[in-house]
Amino acid sequence: MSVKSLVLSLALLAGATPLAAQDVTSSLRPKPRPAAITVAAEREARARDARFRAWIAAFRPRAMAAGIPARVLDLALRDLAYNDHVIARDRRQTEFTKSAGDYLEIAASDQRIENGRAAFARHSATLERIEAHYGVDKQVVTAIWGLESAYGERRGEIGVIEALATLAFDGRRGPFFEAQLIEALRILDRGDTTPARMTGSWAGAMGHTQFIPTSYQAYAVDFTGDGRRDIWDEDPSDALASTAAYLATFGWIKGMPWGVEVTLPAGFDYGQVGSKTRRMPSDWARAGVLGLEGRPVPDHGAAYVLLPAGARGAAFLAFKNFDVIKRYNNSDLYALGVGHLSDRITGGGPIQGGWPKDDRALTRDEREELQRRLTAQGFDTRGIDGRVGPATTAALQAYQRSIGEVPDGNASFHILTRLR
Repeated sequence: MSVKSLVLSLALLAGATPLAAQDVTSSLRPKPRPAAITVAAEREARARDARFRAWIAAFRPRAMAAGIPARVLDLALRDLAYNDHVIARDRRQTEFTKSAGDYLEIAASDQRIENGRAAFARHSATLERIEAHYGVDKQVVTAIWGLESAYGERRGEIGVIEALATLAFDGRRGPFFEAQLIEALRILDRGDTTPARMTGSWAGAMGHTQFIPTSYQAYAVDFTGDGRRDIWDEDPSDALASTAAYLATFGWIKGMPWGVEVTLPAGFDYGQVGSKTRRMPSDWARAGVLGLEGRPVPDHGAAYVLLPAGARGAAFLAFKNFDVIKRYNNSDLYALGVGHLSDRITGGGPIQGGWPKDDRALTRDEREELQRRLTAQGFDTRGIDGRVGPATTAALQAYQRSIGEVPDGNASFHILTRLR
């Protein structure tokens, strides 16, 4: 897609009218803003910038007390400016409400699979050495790379020090971002990179596989042996090895699948769904849970039944490695996306089970509404907190039984609509 086409597509998605369709007789010059608004905005910006400079001045002794040398602070904080774009991105974060099927169409799109196979082949020698050293399957490392930065194509271009300082000053999660800023400065002190090269996302995630500074400090490695843990370089070796080191730390088992798609028997007890009920696949087979070919799944290890979209979607037996992927990003859909993409990169086929097209995940407000409505109808969720834990799942299953639906406990927009 050309840059021009991409810009036009994004404009259309945002509801803009393409220039070709605009009334060419109207002026293309922006309408002047009222002078009073402009003056007030400029005054507020100057005041904010002054507060930011004062915050930097107050932060400096805190950083020095944490062991950051003055020379590093002089280099990193010199000419630092408040970044409006970072705060705008932070303010307009939206909750993820895509359905499992929609998410997988993005995470394991044809283009991402094709690019992943190309990257897998191009870096095969490095990935082989990483797998041998850390015991983490190379296709999974590649899939994380694909989801985090499109195989290095979108690593982020915002200065990490500037982004973290802006977020720490802003105060919404000030202590968290100040801690990240301190660690980012320690990275500079160690000499792994320079302020100019330390770029990443608006939230300070860095490099090919998007490490935040604290995770970088704990898990990043110098795989190339040049004395620097360089996750920003065009050569992705250090970044990919760091990702493998991270997964290995949390117990990755080489050769164990993340999960296997299965079929559930008629009359399956949906109270057994979820990570609290783990059995060997041979035990699940005796309960009628079988692979797609109708045979028991091999005993790779204890597994649990995973239903990302409830009873109307595909079913899986998820193994320990699925939980390890979630340590990278604590989301079932993220781990499913990584796992499935890794399978596709190495020649696996698409998921066979269907996905409900008329459903989606709930926002936090909708999850709270679900809990209120369940409790009001006599199905006590033991609190209204927007978190679908065991109590809410049990209440939801009881409600589903009462209306003759499969009691899969899936907190979906479909079931909220029924409650309404």
